[in-house]
Amino acid sequence: MSERDDLARLNNKLDALLALIERAVPPAPTSTDFAAADAFLWAPVPGELQPVHTVNRVDITLLCAISRLRDILIDNTRRFADGLPANNALLWGARGMGKSSLVKAVHAAVNSERDNMPLKLIEIHREDIESLPALMALIRSAPHRFIIFCDDLSFDHDDTSYKSLKAVLEGGIEGRPDNVIFYATSNRRHLLPRDMIENERSTAINPAEAVEEKVSLSDRFGLWLGFHKCSQDDYLDMVNGYVRHYGLSVDADSLRADALEWATTRGSRSGRVAFQFIQDLAGRMGRTLA
Repeated sequence: MSERDDLARLNNKLDALLALIERAVPPAPTSTDFAAADAFLWAPVPGELQPVHTVNRVDITLLCAISRLRDILIDNTRRFADGLPANNALLWGARGMGKSSLVKAVHAAVNSERDNMPLKLIEIHREDIESLPALMALIRSAPHRFIIFCDDLSFDHDDTSYKSLKAVLEGGIEGRPDNVIFYATSNRRHLLPRDMIENERSTAINPAEAVEEKVSLSDRFGLWLGFHKCSQDDYLDMVNGYVRHYGLSVDADSLRADALEWATTRGSRSGRVAFQFIQDLAGRMGRTLA
């Protein structure tokens, strides 16, 4: 075998070794330009915030039937933005009633009132909860204030990542940074399935303490906002609000009949169903929803 062949084999081995090192040691995160946007998506690998220039949200005036919840959350968010004490918030309850829409709309509404140092919204995916400490370390010393937002938060069997969330919210040695607040939405009030809690009760040496460990996660949220299924009148108010907002010209009686039929075929009434009806209506009318 020639010296050239030996050198080629050595180079191949070095290339393979470098590839393994690159996979094992991710590149250092780049510094975040917080002026790039008011909303960001957390990417735990490589540990950076990705700016979101156009946020998918609706105007806060279109969130009908939840005005009391809207006022509570916007007041809490204003206090936080002004540097005053405020609570982490858990928005829980019926599907399609505007939980995640409210968080994004409140963020935009509070920022519209501020001339400088806008409030930043960071979305973290449910499966990335264990990386929360790294995210906190990244933003702890930043000059801005941040809402960390997790949509559809819940935990399944044998999932221990909820302990990372507990530590970040209240129990860690450093505690939650003063410039951070955590908002989450969930269909569950206690974030954990009932049979998971019952299993802990039946297998633990001290059942009461085991259940307390599970249930206490929700207690880390000082603000609980419950979203319930809407009435027929609330649903029709949502539909009419969208019609006015988008300037759709529709006969009132026909609109009511069509909207109720749409809800019946879906088997539910909610803000999501109302908007889906408006999308169908606008499409049939040849109108765009700008």
